[in-house]
This record gives sequence, structure tokens and C-alpha cells, in this order.
Amino acid sequence: MERKTQDEIRRIAKAGRVVAECHRAIASRIAPGVTTLEIDRFVERYMRERGATPAQIGYLGYPFATCASVNDVVCHGFPDAEPLEEGDIVTIDMVADVDGWKADSAWTYAIGRTTPRVKRLLRATRTALDRAIKQAVPGKRLGDIGHAVASSAEEAGFSVVTTFVGHGIGRAIHELPHVENKGRAGKGLLLKPGMVITIEPILTTGSSDVWIGQDGWTARTQDGALAAQFEHTVAVTERGPVVLTEW
Repeated sequence: MERKTQDEIRRIAKAGRVVAECHRAIASRIAPGVTTLEIDRFVERYMRERGATPAQIGYLGYPFATCASVNDVVCHGFPDAEPLEEGDIVTIDMVADVDGWKADSAWTYAIGRTTPRVKRLLRATRTALDRAIKQAVPGKRLGDIGHAVASSAEEAGFSVVTTFVGHGIGRAIHELPHVENKGRAGKGLLLKPGMVITIEPILTTGSSDVWIGQDGWTARTQDGALAAQFEHTVAVTERGPVVLTEW
């Protein structure tokens, strides 16, 4: 896989700041009655006003600036005009391109008040991400990241979706390596300074099995269980993991 220079990591971080600012702005706007299509249009406008391009538009034919995955949608959901309701959860996933360099982050938002179990799901998914990021240091291996995700989910009593993975990122949205959400500690590709990857655990309240809708994109849990995802773009550096999309 391609290892980035310090200057290239700074360029990815510039795109990462736009993504982070978008998520911060969404957090203050998303609420019952808001539609994911409104959020999508806001994100596209927000990015363009800051000199960034919504990199997902047109990627393999994808038509939107964001993926908006509500409740049992695991990932890659299409934004639509259906108002979000009290108690829903929705994952907004986006990629910004600034001067040819990209950063990627997803966040699951609770809409209004929600149940204790949903709160535990969101907390467990965020914890899995945090634990996995701590493994993104030189000398560790990709299996350490996957092991951190899976073991964290198991401790919390939730399932991990392994159908979808994190990835390298830079000039392209998806670069090598694949960053799986399940793995054996001490196994897999050796992590080295300059690697830039996304880490993106997806946890569910039920089965980890998924199915793809007729649009060819929307992935849902087979049993209708709720799903949550948190994702950051992370650089592996000599001084430890650096989150480039932190907000």
C-alpha cells in the first residue's frame, strides 16, 4: 500500500477538517422532522462553500453527497424526503475532497429521545472505534484493529457487521489495505508510519447478516435490528495515531 509523506497527510487533514466541520454543523441541526435529503443538500452546499468537493457524488454512480442510513440500514442508505422521527437513529457518512486529497467519516446521530438499549449501542460502537484507533501505531498489525473492534462489541453484547470494511484513503476514496472489523491480534499487515486508513466499526442489536436493496447500495440488517456506525480517517505516525477527522 502507498505510504503518505507528512505533507500529504497534512493535505488529507485539510479535507478532514471540512468533514469534521460538517458533522459538527449537522449535530446542531438534525432533529425530528428534518429529512436526510435536507441534510444531504446542506452538506453539499457546506463543502462547496469551503472549497471542497463532495467526493461521493458520482462515485461508482452514487448520486448523493452523503450516505444516510436510518435505523436498520447498516450503510450506504440513500437520502430521502421522509422526515426523521423521535427515537430514530441515522448514520451520516461523507467524503470531502480538497485539492485531490480525501477524508472520510461517518457518525450515528440519535434523533430526540431514545431508549437505553439504543444509547448502549451508540456508546459501544463509539468505544469500539476508540479502542481500534489506539491500535493504529507502528509495529501493530491490521488484525489488532479488527480484534479490538470485535472484542469490544462482544463485551458490550452486540454483533459486528463484517461484510463492510475500512480502507486506505488518500487521492482515492478506497485504497489498500482493507481494514476489517474482525481479526486476530498480532496477525495481518504490519502497520508503518505514513499509512492513512479509515476505521469504521458497524454494530447491531441483533444479527450481523445484511441484505442489499434493489438500488444496489442500501444495506440492511436481515432481521431488522438497529445498526450504528462510527468512522474516522486515521494516520499512523511515529508519535501514535492521529485522527484527521476529529470533531
